[in-house]
Amino acid sequence: MANKYRYNDYYEMTQVFDDLYQKSKNNFSFRNLMDTISSENNIRLAFRMIKTNTGSQTAGVDNITIKDIKDKGLDSYIKMVQAKLNNYKPDTVKRVYIPKADGKKRPLGIPTMVDRLVQQSIRQVLEPICEAKFHPHSYGFRPNRSTKHAISRMMSLINIGKMYYTVDIDIKGFFDNVNHTKLVKQMYALGIQDRKLISIIKAMLKAPIQGEGIPKKGTPQGGILSPLLSNIVLNELDWWISSQWETFKTIKKYKTYASQYNQQKKTNLKQMYIVRYADDFKIMCRNYNTAKRIYTAVKEWLNIRLKLEISEEKSKIINLRKNYSDFLGVKIKAVKKGKTFGGYVAQSHISGKAMKRMSDEIRSQVELIAKQPESSHVTKLNSMILGWHEYYSCATYANIDFSKLAFSLDKFMLHKLRNVANYGTPKRSEISPLYKKFYGNSKAKTWKIHKVFIYPIDHVQHKPVMNFSQDICDYTQEGRNKSSKKLENSTNNNIIQLMKNYNPYETAEYNDNRISRASMTKMKCEVTKIELAIDTLHCHHVIPRELGGTDGYQNLRIVHKDVHKLIHAIKPETIEKYSNLIEDKKALNKLNKLRTQCSLEPINLVTT
Repeated sequence: MANKYRYNDYYEMTQVFDDLYQKSKNNFSFRNLMDTISSENNIRLAFRMIKTNTGSQTAGVDNITIKDIKDKGLDSYIKMVQAKLNNYKPDTVKRVYIPKADGKKRPLGIPTMVDRLVQQSIRQVLEPICEAKFHPHSYGFRPNRSTKHAISRMMSLINIGKMYYTVDIDIKGFFDNVNHTKLVKQMYALGIQDRKLISIIKAMLKAPIQGEGIPKKGTPQGGILSPLLSNIVLNELDWWISSQWETFKTIKKYKTYASQYNQQKKTNLKQMYIVRYADDFKIMCRNYNTAKRIYTAVKEWLNIRLKLEISEEKSKIINLRKNYSDFLGVKIKAVKKGKTFGGYVAQSHISGKAMKRMSDEIRSQVELIAKQPESSHVTKLNSMILGWHEYYSCATYANIDFSKLAFSLDKFMLHKLRNVANYGTPKRSEISPLYKKFYGNSKAKTWKIHKVFIYPIDHVQHKPVMNFSQDICDYTQEGRNKSSKKLENSTNNNIIQLMKNYNPYETAEYNDNRISRASMTKMKCEVTKIELAIDTLHCHHVIPRELGGTDGYQNLRIVHKDVHKLIHAIKPETIEKYSNLIEDKKALNKLNKLRTQCSLEPINLVTT
């Protein structure tokens, strides 16, 4: 997140986005957005944001990736994007299919790299406008928000609001059935009234799909702009549900929300709250009659207003005191607190579908390890396990569920790994710093392949989830300050991504210690303290290997890739090019110490 803020500052777009957000808050109508979208700085920022995304290595129908743009030079592509925005005609979208948890395949559309730059340039400008108008309790595909915030909100409505009924609505093929005409009207209602921009988006929605032709409806999954457009579509639903109770406008102005709440309870208004993550949403109610009414009303509203149908088989009303409701991989139920206290409290398990998916993926990866017992395959399995532990730790009984998962896999792993791995309890001296950080307290036995231990599947602790703080916002200074403070220690997701970026040309020791070092530094450069993204992180050997250095943890340092160039620089022009990264004496001393250990002369710079 801090990287995003830094990039916005670097390309002088922070104030531009802040102004768009504030104007949107004040119901401004935007009729001239194209100048901002097509500006050089905005396109450069779009390139930087796409470059940090792993999907940038995937080519469209023209077989061009982000590497081709870097090799050719960005300036020529800036002119190409500007020309395309001036007279927009979308390229054909590449069709690919990815497996879903239920065994089916989800169609994805991969635009060409130039179209992705166009979409990212548009998204950057539209996002602050939309963020000012989006409902506070939609959590999908929005900055700072996550699935855990949505789960936390639902659990809070059970614990505090005593909402024990949920209306679960399943929209049939939502992304494939979005009505283009309605979407354009909704954009216009949000204040996005630039005719040229709207014509570009209309053309984008009708981009021909490889092997399928021109779509008549839907927002193609895989497009950079699609998640934002899908939120625009369902934002109207959010506010309609909210207006029934939560944001109901009263004639009389009350001093406090509590006073208004007490007065509303005396009326015929039906108490309900929506919690939405993309097209997956819950409408929480206090009783069955309210739930039944809103179920019928939402079904009709979606059909009439948005031209969308619901799946009658998958949509239902659930009494949470009797049954679980699945939400984002977790199943939630209201259970009795106990005879002494009375009342109900939300408790959760990992959903059955999620348990099966994890089991299937572990089995598949273990089979691969059995056939090819390489440390890279073990590292990938570990990244999967760590990622699941991080995500599902929000479930109340995650420890029980993972214990069941581990037990169900014991015999299978024994059968597959007994000839290629050693089984036992890891010694403290054998485990890596990363293993020690996440699983150092575990006494569980596990498998060791090429000095790399498989992470214990059953070792996870429940971590209570927190509601999203509505003060956090990317487009106000106060909101950014809160976001940075809240997220400054959230490095686990980056570490998991780094684990997936295993370097097959390096040793297992190097790969494991690189991850451990990055985790220890909280993804910050050890020379400059700059926060690092996956693509800007380099691992430097303090004592070079050609001078006898090893891949040991103490011999590695995490640095920014340009700082790494500066450590090894010999030519004066290279030193001059990157010397602006060193802003103080402390950083200079660290740099020169690393240069000295590489048998290079210290650099003399004027610093503060």
